[in-house]
Amino acid sequence: MTDLRAEVSYRIRRSDRARRVRVSVDGAGQVEVVLPRRAPERHAAEAVRELRPWIERRRRAVARAAAEVARAPGTVPYLGDTLSLVPEPGRTRVRRRADALLVPAGDPREALERWYRRRARAEIAPRLDAATARAGSRYHGLTIRGQRTRWASCSAKGAMSFNWRLLLAPPTVLDYVVEHEVCHLEVLDHSPRFWRLLASRVPDWRRHSAWLRRYGSTLTL
Repeated sequence: MTDLRAEVSYRIRRSDRARRVRVSVDGAGQVEVVLPRRAPERHAAEAVRELRPWIERRRRAVARAAAEVARAPGTVPYLGDTLSLVPEPGRTRVRRRADALLVPAGDPREALERWYRRRARAEIAPRLDAATARAGSRYHGLTIRGQRTRWASCSAKGAMSFNWRLLLAPPTVLDYVVEHEVCHLEVLDHSPRFWRLLASRVPDWRRHSAWLRRYGSTLTL
């Protein structure tokens, strides 16, 4: 049983875009507090104290989700596949060979992220082109990012942004997120009209959305 008297450790991140205090729990159960640039640090402690019951529930949910999708050491997911990591001394770039990834010796996470970012553009661009062609719409530019709090976005001008970590999810989840953003080219908000449009294109969108809510925190290298 969790000792509610114990202090909750957390890290603080300042953000120029934040308008209020936000508290999140990552896939390792670590707590992050996002503060507006000029907010005093005591606001972080106050938020953690107030949200303590939620933080404990969230940590338990994250631990359960991580156990359900646990992968073998030395492997990474890739759109439903499991790839084995093969360290090679002197290597600086990741290369895929069948179901293996040749990676730098030591800690390969930075090189792996660079590889996933490159692959994200190669995987997402054709999906986005096909989805907009089916919808009869157009987008203006594709950016691959590592957003902390969102999987994708579509600006009012049709600029698309996707999180490279979507490649750690099943391909149906990535396809759903692409269709979600393409719907925003026609309906920018989340009004009933938007959800009707999304349902007409992805009838089982709720299942994919629920998967991301449950397992999104586990999509890490």
